[in-house]
Amino acid sequence: MGKFGVFVDRQTLSSSNQLQSLIRFRDIAESMGHEFYFLFPNEIHKIKTLDGLFIRSKTDPMNISYVASRIAELNGVRVIDDSKSIQICADKINMYLHMMKNDVPIPKTKFLKKSENNIENLKSITEEIGLPLIVKEPSTSFSMRVEKVTSLEEFSKVASRFLRLSDILVAQEFIESRFDWRVGILNGEVIYACKYLIPKETFKIQDCVDGHRVYCMVESVMYDEVPKKVINTALKAANAVGTGLYGVDLKENSGKVYVIEVNDNPSLETTEDEFYPEAYSKIVSYIMDDSRRKFPSARANFSEAIDLDGVANDRN
Repeated sequence: MGKFGVFVDRQTLSSSNQLQSLIRFRDIAESMGHEFYFLFPNEIHKIKTLDGLFIRSKTDPMNISYVASRIAELNGVRVIDDSKSIQICADKINMYLHMMKNDVPIPKTKFLKKSENNIENLKSITEEIGLPLIVKEPSTSFSMRVEKVTSLEEFSKVASRFLRLSDILVAQEFIESRFDWRVGILNGEVIYACKYLIPKETFKIQDCVDGHRVYCMVESVMYDEVPKKVINTALKAANAVGTGLYGVDLKENSGKVYVIEVNDNPSLETTEDEFYPEAYSKIVSYIMDDSRRKFPSARANFSEAIDLDGVANDRN
């Protein structure tokens, strides 16, 4: 038994769903015999006294959550999210390069540097990817700074706007679908799966439409009902990043599966784990387990559907 800490900030606690999720983590960790502590940024020096740390605040290499992760690593404290995963997932360029390196299927993707922002290069990208296409600023999260453009002129305007915030942007093929798969993966194993039902007013899981925020509905899905191709592709994508906790977003279209993003610090605040009651305890066990062994019971449940031979083992 040990000391289990959850690193939070004021924004984390401002959401009632997130607060309920954290209370569940506290109750489960204590029921497993661990001491449970909330740690706020002004208590970051206490990380070295813990046996495990779970970061539940926005992760970014420029945020204090990254400092918390590094302090944990430097003091031998097991941590989710690890600093390498934060670095990869916070930068869409870095994340997509890991997908490409590991042959993970993604939509047609091009990167555009600020110095390359001219009409000839934009036209070349639209001819290669097609219209409409998706433009992303690399540090985007929660669907912010992600726009769909339907013409070369619109592409030029959005690119110029995003390149004032970043030296490079992502241009990506638009994959039509009314929902995204979200597969939660911990240490190379699926711990939950759900659908993000995209609001009819937009193409994103959340957006501002006519001055009003619209959000996706979340529908938990039994493991056996998730297509095997979705599961295997999600595992391959997560393995391309590391061995932590990830929420992999995927789309299906015309029989193909595409990875849209791999997210560190995935949300656990709504109904993602409705059919996966052990998801929280598995996270606590992973963080607090010295051996970091996988979960025999979970593997037994999933073994019929997961083709492990098809999962990449290439870690970064």
